[in-house]
Amino acid sequence: MSFSSFDIDSDKKQSKRGGKKWPWYGAPIFCAIWFTLFYVAVIPSFFSYPKMLYVRDEAHHPDEFIGERAKIQLAEYSAIGNKMMGSVNNEVHTVNFIKREIGKIVDQSRQDLYEIESEVQYASGAFYLWEAATSYDNVSNVVVKISRKDSPSDKYLLVNCHYDSEVKTPAAGDDGVMVVIMLEALRVISRSDRPLDHPVVFLFNGGEESNMLGSHGFITKHRWAENCRALINLDSTGSGGREVLFQTGPNHPWLMNYYQKHAPHPWSVTLAEELFQNNFIPSDTDFRIFRDYGNLPGLDMAHALNGYIYHTKYDNFKNLARGTYQSTGENVLALTWALANAPELDDTDAHAEGHAVFFDYLGWFMVVYTESASIAINTVVSVAALISIAISIYFMTRDAGADAPKAVLLRFGVIFLVQLAAVIIAWALTILVAVFMHAVGLSESWYYGVWMTFGLYFCTMFFGLGLLPAFYIGRTKEKTNMKLNETIACFMHSHCILIVLICVILMGLGVRSAFFPMFGLFFYSISVILQLIFKVIFKKSFFMPVHLLCQVAPFLFYTFLNYEFLLVFVPMQGRDGPDSKPDMLLALFIALMTMHFAGFIIPILFKFRKSKIFISMFGVLTIIFIILAATPAGFPFKHEVAAQRYYVLHTQRILHNEDNTTKTETGFYVQPVDTRYSELYDTTLKNVEPESWLNDNCANEPYCGLPLYSGRWLNWKDSARWIYSTPPVFPIATELNEISRQSISANKTRIEYSIRAGDRIVIYIDPKPNVKISNWSVDETVLNDGRLPPYFIYHVYSMVEERFHFWLEFEHDVANTNGPYFKMAVSVHFLYHQEHYTQDYRDFLGTFPDWTYTTDWFASYESWVI
Repeated sequence: MSFSSFDIDSDKKQSKRGGKKWPWYGAPIFCAIWFTLFYVAVIPSFFSYPKMLYVRDEAHHPDEFIGERAKIQLAEYSAIGNKMMGSVNNEVHTVNFIKREIGKIVDQSRQDLYEIESEVQYASGAFYLWEAATSYDNVSNVVVKISRKDSPSDKYLLVNCHYDSEVKTPAAGDDGVMVVIMLEALRVISRSDRPLDHPVVFLFNGGEESNMLGSHGFITKHRWAENCRALINLDSTGSGGREVLFQTGPNHPWLMNYYQKHAPHPWSVTLAEELFQNNFIPSDTDFRIFRDYGNLPGLDMAHALNGYIYHTKYDNFKNLARGTYQSTGENVLALTWALANAPELDDTDAHAEGHAVFFDYLGWFMVVYTESASIAINTVVSVAALISIAISIYFMTRDAGADAPKAVLLRFGVIFLVQLAAVIIAWALTILVAVFMHAVGLSESWYYGVWMTFGLYFCTMFFGLGLLPAFYIGRTKEKTNMKLNETIACFMHSHCILIVLICVILMGLGVRSAFFPMFGLFFYSISVILQLIFKVIFKKSFFMPVHLLCQVAPFLFYTFLNYEFLLVFVPMQGRDGPDSKPDMLLALFIALMTMHFAGFIIPILFKFRKSKIFISMFGVLTIIFIILAATPAGFPFKHEVAAQRYYVLHTQRILHNEDNTTKTETGFYVQPVDTRYSELYDTTLKNVEPESWLNDNCANEPYCGLPLYSGRWLNWKDSARWIYSTPPVFPIATELNEISRQSISANKTRIEYSIRAGDRIVIYIDPKPNVKISNWSVDETVLNDGRLPPYFIYHVYSMVEERFHFWLEFEHDVANTNGPYFKMAVSVHFLYHQEHYTQDYRDFLGTFPDWTYTTDWFASYESWVI
């Protein structure tokens, strides 16, 4: 087929060659070409890894990261098993493993060039996090500093990871692989004669999973902390793969310039940063602590592949993506060297110049510019798009045989309204499908089979974007002299104007991700400008070939973002909480993504015969996929691969009432983590207490009398389930003792307590009416900020036998000399003591289907009226 067959604007011919339609069978071929382009370009780019370097070839690769060594070390790290903070595995075996590897590095280092210092830090402190006054005692960190002997600098680069784990997991991905990558980076640097202008502190922290205690202990207590000027934070929300840079700065765009220049395998986008910082991602990292308590700018990077096994026992050495070691290792080593030699490290405050806008293109290269530059770029591209559209419409009025200019403008105005209606319909239908899926209990049908999103949401968008314009063209084709290709172009022009509006709105809201619509606008504007140039020079615009060629780059860009979004965010929806609306989130994001590329591709289908029938097939596919969602093919969970998560706590509750009576209950506290927990109502959860049990406890006890483990659980309590059972067996009995009670004034009292309990203690304080907690011995942020009670106190200790002491002061009515003043509850959690599980508990855990995963431990809850 020659270019002339695509031509729309020949002034020499009055016949509507541009109105000639292509055979109907070309439509599926056309779509298949785009799908093929996605499969041959996008997916291979996402899973592209460098070739692993082996220890045997080390001599031929000086100053390079040796992936095999990191792999060997991770096998040993993973074999240690679970590494909960406070356990022997974490505090002894893992610490010894890291110290031993550091010792080897020191022995093999260029001791004529470098000074390497290492130590184990034990820190205690307190701070505020996630609605909780948090405190800790004796948290361990392994800290290493390497510096050139010929460098006088006292400004350090900090590189951080954590070696502790969540419940039951060996933590190969989160965060063991980063531990061994840091060890190998340290080894390579220590043997190199390359410059190292600033010392580098490698922090292996031992308390990230217990509310980021290790990082707080270092940045607030360690003697090297005040010299640290920038940060590379390494974490995980999956099991390897390419690490995503999802958070930078803040307000230090120079960091992104170094990333752009030096990271050989980039993957980063401003959109991820803005989603993370607006709590769309149910995770957090040590980056927050270093930023808030150390004022450190930095780069926050994490693995995100296969998030289904994040924080499970399947996060093991075998399941880690093999390409992770070399890919992430090369990035970390290159960035460490680059930032350690950055002159900006001498005075980072002088380079605090606002935010950066950044994105990668298929992981091939990075684009980085400042926020102020982005406003200029977005504005210029938007204006250029509007001007080129105006000139294009003007040329349509000048064609031989064209309608009168007013008629052309009127038709364009109508087409704009039709396209606007099509976009609204597409969004409405996509959201309607999400609402329907949630309402009928079929949400998350895409959780294991991500391919389900194609039929449920992508096809719905394609159908909505295409059908109304197709009907409009069919009804009006005999009423105008406008050629079919010109009509198609008008629909694309209209869609471009809508994208311009989105870009302008995002800029007005201060959203840096306004680059997202700008990218598509840029290439569409180039397409229109080229057509106009060809029109002037050759009297032909070559509409179809120019437009389609200019759409390849944005198509790959948007589908790559779609693909990485689904791979990263879909597994996260399985732990986003029982009250989340995951289908709605996916529907909205897919609609937003799809709108940016489909609006410039779907109109090409109008060029084929029977286009309305073909476009209707997308709607048929949506219906078929909804039906599939109700079959086993749409069941969202799969054993070991994509399990449904539950927290299950074997619990004893002792309630000391105001009338001096005591009530004791024992049972299983089941906390769903996603929305489809009704799946177990006929089996495991068939004996749960009715809703009234929870309502009564919420009315009489702080936080419903449940042993909530962290501030993140506060919003989940309304979906808690309780099943009565035999009592758990505790290795340590909880003892609360009142040490002293002092009347400070007529209306102020101070009480001091000590607690003997396990190493994870949660305390609720719920003042009575006319009683105000004015001060206490833990972090005071909750009180100073005027947060409403009940108050949540979280305390963790590691390898400490002393009792936990705390005091509080409260104000009360002068006449109220004997109380009651408040209700206090103490909850103690035993997270790594499986040897104390009772047989009833083990039997109950065994009733969960194999497609579920339980994070389980036992806990106590005891409350008093003080």
